[in-house]
Amino acid sequence: MTTINPSLYRARRETLIKRLEGGLVVIPTAPEQVRNADAHYAYRFDSSFYYLTGFDEPESILVLQAGENGQVNHILFCREKNLEREIWDGYRHGPEMAKEVFLFDEAYPIEYFSEKLKELLKGQSQLAYPIGEDSAFDQLLLGTRKKLIPSVERTGEDVPHQIVDVVPVVAQMRLIKDETEVRLMQTAADISAAAHVRAMKYAKPGVYEYQVEAEIIHEFMHAGARSPAYGSIVAGGANACVLHYVTNRDVLKDGDLLLIDAGCEFEGYAGDITRTFPVNGKFTSPQKDLYQLVLDSQLAAIQEVAPGKGVRDAHFVALKILAQGMIDLKLLTGSLDEVLEKETYRQFYMHGTGHWLGLDVHDCGRYKKGEAWTSLTPGMVVTVEPGIYVRPAPEVPEAFWNIGIRIEDDVLVTESGQRVLTANAPKTVSELESLIQASR
Repeated sequence: MTTINPSLYRARRETLIKRLEGGLVVIPTAPEQVRNADAHYAYRFDSSFYYLTGFDEPESILVLQAGENGQVNHILFCREKNLEREIWDGYRHGPEMAKEVFLFDEAYPIEYFSEKLKELLKGQSQLAYPIGEDSAFDQLLLGTRKKLIPSVERTGEDVPHQIVDVVPVVAQMRLIKDETEVRLMQTAADISAAAHVRAMKYAKPGVYEYQVEAEIIHEFMHAGARSPAYGSIVAGGANACVLHYVTNRDVLKDGDLLLIDAGCEFEGYAGDITRTFPVNGKFTSPQKDLYQLVLDSQLAAIQEVAPGKGVRDAHFVALKILAQGMIDLKLLTGSLDEVLEKETYRQFYMHGTGHWLGLDVHDCGRYKKGEAWTSLTPGMVVTVEPGIYVRPAPEVPEAFWNIGIRIEDDVLVTESGQRVLTANAPKTVSELESLIQASR
């Protein structure tokens, strides 16, 4: 269960209903997913539902009902207390305890939702819910509304005539992290950084990628982060040129680089770090040239994370440095303007330089509205992760073949500029070589 004060979740719910200017809000949590036969995957709640409730049990629905004079009725539907099932599956709050702990005005068993929905819809002119995310839920809400229309026409009561997608409204709220969220994200970043350091000390020629992954997961769990925020990438040698490599089954070889993209989830919030380092503790000259290029681009890009800057500004700064470096190292030919205009750099750098970070590793929120990029505001958190990936090709100098490098940090926008949450993970050439060699 979350350690956040429940009053914060209630305040978020009040803010949401104000932004929607009243009406009825209905947000379900995520369903349980079957892994095989009667075994389920480890349960993970819907991020927006959790952001508004702090409630982490499945089979739950949040309802906010606007009343007169700005009053809001906070309602939770959840599983009933069931001592028999608790023997098998663990503790359940049940409606009464959930109401008390999570500061709801009303709470009911989840089985009552369909019947209660009829009364909840009456008298409301607007219905806001996650449109299109679950066709069965769409059908339940809209079908119930449709059945009510003949009766409310006779009685003169209102029924929602405006249907609103609640997702972008919650996303806009989630985009700005409050002090509590920043604290949790700093913890996630610290645990993730410690896991990367542990991996750097452990990795060596002859060790398997999955064994390094095991060290990372051990550090996560030992520190109280029970899950990775996403599938860990542990990619040695040529595997690092596969952007989302998660097979993690090959043996590490002397002379190769190891790219690790891994972050923990702590109380719902994600850490996201990538580091690349030499398995034997010493960069070769070509590896060092490429690595320093990526690091220089990342350091410059981080400086572009500041209030008033566009969310994409960091990418364009990193891109220019990387493209010029590709020219200088004979990976590409032509002028910088030509390389950028023709996008020939995409042979070696084919992704963006970052994304929003929060309850989801690729967190919600607009990057662009119309032609304008979103301006950065204090409280936003982004990743900054340039890279370079050199696959064998006829025109490519062989010394660079099968080198994949990415360097990623989590960066908080502050009033004065930025703060790197993941600064505890070393990344300069000298830091990496010293740490790895000292561990041998």
